[in-house]
Amino acid sequence: MMYWGKWAAGFAATFFSAGIGGCEPQAADLVIENVTVIDGTGRPPKEGVSVTITDNRIADIRRGGDTVSVDDNVRRIDGAGKFLIPGLMDMHIHLKGGSEITKDGLRKPAINRKQGIGALHSYLYSGVTSLYDSGNNPDFIMGLREGERSGKITAPRIFATGAIVTYPGSHGSSYEEGDVSSWPEAIETLDRHLKRKPDIVKLTLEERGWGARPMIPILPVALMEKIIEYYNDQGVRTTVHTPSEVRARQAIYAGVDNLSHPVITGPVSEKFVKLMGAKKTPMVTTLTIGENYGRLEQSDAFLDEPIYRASLSESEIEMLKTEVRERYTGDLWTKWMTIMTPVAQENLRLLHEGGAVLVLGTDQTIGPAVHREMQLLVDAGIPPLDVIRIATQNAAVFLGREDELGTIEEGKLADVVLLNADPSEDIANAKSIDLVIKNGVVVDFDKLALPGRR
Repeated sequence: MMYWGKWAAGFAATFFSAGIGGCEPQAADLVIENVTVIDGTGRPPKEGVSVTITDNRIADIRRGGDTVSVDDNVRRIDGAGKFLIPGLMDMHIHLKGGSEITKDGLRKPAINRKQGIGALHSYLYSGVTSLYDSGNNPDFIMGLREGERSGKITAPRIFATGAIVTYPGSHGSSYEEGDVSSWPEAIETLDRHLKRKPDIVKLTLEERGWGARPMIPILPVALMEKIIEYYNDQGVRTTVHTPSEVRARQAIYAGVDNLSHPVITGPVSEKFVKLMGAKKTPMVTTLTIGENYGRLEQSDAFLDEPIYRASLSESEIEMLKTEVRERYTGDLWTKWMTIMTPVAQENLRLLHEGGAVLVLGTDQTIGPAVHREMQLLVDAGIPPLDVIRIATQNAAVFLGREDELGTIEEGKLADVVLLNADPSEDIANAKSIDLVIKNGVVVDFDKLALPGRR
């Protein structure tokens, strides 16, 4: 059973002031003593470690003996029998609250901050301290990002692309500031997009025609190459939605920085495994989004787990158990994803063993999905310690923020999670959360506006 520790310290949004977000840090020193550290690098756990946090940084890590000198009123946390990991990171979400369904069944932009903040709080509750929104209503997600970085809202660190950039009518084409069809005419649109200050730019390279999906227009590769170069020249990284090995190869040779999905349309070739091992182009895992169809069809029991009960409202759970489950049952797309998710899992195992850089992402919108994604990676044959690295250090590599985030090392931002059980033995123990520290401050779970509490 999952146990969620509750601490009296209130959540004060203190942030690092040079780019990753926020105002001047408060003096919120604390020491976690005699804890087992799993630092996110893939190295074996280290027992009997004391970790000192000063302001929003990991100031000192040492094994045994006394900790560094601190004020008498410093908060000391007994870590005996517990495990400290870096804050988990989800590098592919689409935060709920940025759109709504019309009476005609069409999706249109909207802004529901309450819904968005509830989802953000579900991530913190699940131990997720950083996330990347991979395409959303720009006004909605960039507004929340500003609120997080200014300390006005409680949230994980938010990185976002805003509108997806792609060819009109292609996958993800929905916002005017992201549709481009020719060069150099695209520059005006890209400059308008750049004014939003995207952390990473998401493109799509898919014509569909697989599974149960009809064909759609595709972004020309030559145009994509120009777009990638233009954003990179502005210092902005790029990622791309690709479902197949062929399109992934094209994107890599066009210069893309990251891949937003695994190959899911068929088994990867040995040559592609070697390419990914040589190029080290980060690939986001996103197994959960496809597996979720068959999982719900087979059983809705997981929705009664405490982590889901906290993260979803009663009405959402009821709808999933009835309307959504009925829609998924027997659906052609559900059947396709049930068949192809194990193929994607095997592809990821082969890529991992071949030296590729895998990055955790769910393509969903609530924190519990991160734990499901980690379980699916372990089920694929990837060791738990490596999965933790995929969910922490590799995610920081995806962002280009590995100097600041993703590992428990001196000088890094203090985003850590204290667990009551060892996740390197059983990845499900990553749900056994005692407390979450984001930016050097303990998150007060009692103050989170979790949908399940409303």
